[in-house]
Amino acid sequence: MLLSEAWEKYQLDKKIEGYSALTLKTYCFQYNLILRFFGDIDMGEFTTEKLKGYLIEASEHLKASSLGHRVRCVRSLFKWAYDEGFISKNPAAKLKEPKLGKRIPKFLSDLEIEHLREACHNTMEKALFEFIYSTGCRIGEVEKLNSNDINFSTNSVIVHGKGDKEREVYFNTRCSLWLKRYLDERDD
Repeated sequence: MLLSEAWEKYQLDKKIEGYSALTLKTYCFQYNLILRFFGDIDMGEFTTEKLKGYLIEASEHLKASSLGHRVRCVRSLFKWAYDEGFISKNPAAKLKEPKLGKRIPKFLSDLEIEHLREACHNTMEKALFEFIYSTGCRIGEVEKLNSNDINFSTNSVIVHGKGDKEREVYFNTRCSLWLKRYLDERDD
């Protein structure tokens, strides 16, 4: 089976498994890189050494985290091909991700937070800033919220995060005030 044929079947299976459109898009990007490097060769022609050569070349211009992502994508494709019986041996089984150093998270100072508050020009911006700052939610999580999801009696809301996981987050009184003002201004 050619790499392109395997990719089409792999992509369909992952859609059925419920992979997000964004995950599939990033995997497709990685597939195109593999295709460009090797050409549309038979899946049985891949060896661990060939895949290592591909990753070593990539490691010259990638950060360890990006290289790790590339390794995970390659392993996923070849594990699937092996599990489905399209190849007799998984050449990616022994590929290891690079070690990642511990990064100290960056945070904003109190002065920077106040500058951001002052930069908000309308009620919506103020409510959005306070909500994100207070809850630590991702933009994508905030984007999915509806006004009826907000519980003002407990200052909480259920958000749907990555992998469609639900969690309850809490917000402070300042956020509650700005959210109420913003929702009162809306007419939809």
